[in-house]
Amino acid sequence: MFHRKFYVALFLVSLASSAAAASGWETDYGKALENAKAENKRILLDFTGSDWCGPCIELKKQVFSRPDFAAYANKNLVLVEIDYPQRKKQSAALKQQNEKLAKQYGIDVKGYPTVVLLDPTGKVTREFTGYDGETTADLIAWIEGKKKL
Repeated sequence: MFHRKFYVALFLVSLASSAAAASGWETDYGKALENAKAENKRILLDFTGSDWCGPCIELKKQVFSRPDFAAYANKNLVLVEIDYPQRKKQSAALKQQNEKLAKQYGIDVKGYPTVVLLDPTGKVTREFTGYDGETTADLIAWIEGKKKL
């Protein structure tokens, strides 16, 4: 019985991961680290409350969903959405992963949205919390180390 539950949970994480990957965003942190190393890309973690956090929703709408950001990210980043929804369903495995990551990156103290940039080895290079109307150009300049947010 345990094995079946484990494989069902693994399957659900895989499905969620596939859906996010289709939109350019990964949900599997381990897979994202592997991809970043293999492709020598930085990792952008978006800690979000996608269905309840106003600034998170605006950041996605005004920056992450824009074609210019998608084009930049496709060439330079592995995108990872670490979501803490109130209404959306998530698998137990995904919830467990996201809770672990919240502790690892101190999100419970910082709040949402928090964006963390990692180098291809998984080391934090910079981060910011909140959204104050930054544009795609602002975020790309921040990623490139040319601007503080």
